[in-house]
Amino acid sequence: MRQSKLLTKTLSSPPSGEEAINAKLLTRAGYIDKLMAGSYTLLPLGLRVFRNIEKIVREEMEAVGGQEILMPALHPKASWEATGRYEAMDVLFKLTSKSSSSQYVLGSTHEEIITPLMVPYAMSYKDLPFYAFQIQNKFRDEKRAKSGLLRLREFSMKDLYSFHKNEEDLDAYYEKVSAAYQRIFSRVGLGDKTYLTYASGGSFSKYSHEFQTITEYGEDIIYLCADCKVAVNKEIYGEQNVCPKCNSAKLEEKKAIEVGNIFKLKTKFSDAFGLKYSDEQGKENPVVMGCYGLGLQRVMGTVVEACHDENGIIWPESIAPYRVHLLELPGADASSVYKKLNSSGVEVLYDDRSISAGAKFSDADLLGIPWRFVVSVKTAGGVEVKRRDSSEVEVLDIEAAIKKISG
Repeated sequence: MRQSKLLTKTLSSPPSGEEAINAKLLTRAGYIDKLMAGSYTLLPLGLRVFRNIEKIVREEMEAVGGQEILMPALHPKASWEATGRYEAMDVLFKLTSKSSSSQYVLGSTHEEIITPLMVPYAMSYKDLPFYAFQIQNKFRDEKRAKSGLLRLREFSMKDLYSFHKNEEDLDAYYEKVSAAYQRIFSRVGLGDKTYLTYASGGSFSKYSHEFQTITEYGEDIIYLCADCKVAVNKEIYGEQNVCPKCNSAKLEEKKAIEVGNIFKLKTKFSDAFGLKYSDEQGKENPVVMGCYGLGLQRVMGTVVEACHDENGIIWPESIAPYRVHLLELPGADASSVYKKLNSSGVEVLYDDRSISAGAKFSDADLLGIPWRFVVSVKTAGGVEVKRRDSSEVEVLDIEAAIKKISG
């Protein structure tokens, strides 16, 4: 991609009205554009990052047996009344049809839709377990949408739902999905900062679990166990002051951002919609359920909060919009290097703009692409190679440079 043809431009200063680092940097770098509070457009570079995260999430959900579906975002009011959540959930967007006066909900989650959907498919114990997931927009009337991509009113969520004969089977699968989440966070560059965190299970079970990424810019407080390296959220800490996994009292307070959560729903929604199966003796039993959520824009925003410096974003290679940022400095011609990178299968953003070298270096740091290749009159047929997260610079011929970034 030639940067001179890129739809967006960088901004020299942070946008007004933004408090969160992720919003400031992503907007300045041209990854996102704010439509209104809690609603952002993903611009070309931002969409490339989003698609890379989506690919990782999809791969890991399929690896634990998830089958992808896509459910409607517009829900009938009756579905939410069946569970009592039409009045109980204060973040629902509710609307009335002008043509029929029918009342609807914009989906903030999909338990009310997937549970009755699965009634025809869970008739026998032989049909269980099974797992379905989607990646789809959700709508929540957040009271405080001031954290960039971390707290949105419209966002894309991966929600996985599992269906089981009994709680033992749910427990086993729950652990599988928990491990899959840890793989996701490792693959997107948050693995060494993200911890399984005990949270209240509400009306479902004693505990649910959050995945919290430690960062000094976090909006949540968690307490990390020094012995077993799991954490508890503020509510659980206030109740028991010890680690629920190992009973250690050595808990250290940390700021963090929640990047995912998982719940054992048990039979709450199955009971509401009559989702049952016949066991080996022909007796009908409610299907036991679990749900597992992850916001894709929230992951993207969290990566920026955790992976940046004073000059801009530092994307992990796995989700970066491009692998190489090729800078053509005044007086040089980098077109042959650009062609070679493309023919070698390297995704590259080629800064061919007629601007100063300083402006190109500044933009390269802001955009945060993992590798910077510079072609100038001083590189004498080679390229200057530098990682975004390193100060080390070396000049290599193009073949050696490609080998280096592929190693």
